[in-house]
Amino acid sequence: MQQAPSLHLPPTSQGTLLRGRIAYSQFQQGYRTGLEPILMAAAVAARPGQHVLEIGCGAGAGLLCLMHRVPDLHGTGVEKDSETAALARTNLLANKKVQASVITASFPEGVPELLRFDHCMTNPPWHTPTGTASPEPRRDLARRMDMQTLPLWIKGAAAVLRHKGSLTLALPTALTDRAIAELSAHGFGGVTLYPFWPKTGREARILLIQAKLGVKSPARVLSGLTLHEADGAFTPQARDVLENGTALPGL
Repeated sequence: MQQAPSLHLPPTSQGTLLRGRIAYSQFQQGYRTGLEPILMAAAVAARPGQHVLEIGCGAGAGLLCLMHRVPDLHGTGVEKDSETAALARTNLLANKKVQASVITASFPEGVPELLRFDHCMTNPPWHTPTGTASPEPRRDLARRMDMQTLPLWIKGAAAVLRHKGSLTLALPTALTDRAIAELSAHGFGGVTLYPFWPKTGREARILLIQAKLGVKSPARVLSGLTLHEADGAFTPQARDVLENGTALPGL
């Protein structure tokens, strides 16, 4: 069971996820949660009683959304920043997710070797280390990826997943080739690409890459999800996921 955080946290703002279904606090300064953790959580085919790990869990949005959709999950987050990890624990407690815990550590060395998971998911930093640094250290940690982060996290996921366990990555499309190469190198197969189209006829900029450990199924590219109508409003299918917490269609 979670213990209430003892750190004195920076100022937070109180909000919600899934149109009020989940209480969710964020720091007023620094990185703010986007759509990606919600979309990622909607892709994980977890079942009640299974164990799920979110790598780089931030303030816990991914875990909260997945545990809202699938009852009786055992959730674990690992987060390097101690204040962000404490905020994730606060958010989990606020939503009575007592079958969840957050480890304050780098991944994978901070996860005990004896822990095994049915699913891993992660929305890693997207920007290269040569990009402009943010003046806010917590935002910079969440946004800029060391060149070894993606291979290290994929290798680490392979070490903690059970056979045929799934790994779900939320990534920019520019990292597709790197991610697939690393997945193959570490024993993953059955790679599935799920693109998100900003509007009909627009090029996808983000996608989910999902694979299973120890399987040899061929890769697939799914039809994905169009996020916005021509006027900028969310499509009905996107609203179902982002507001009602449903699973992604067609996955």
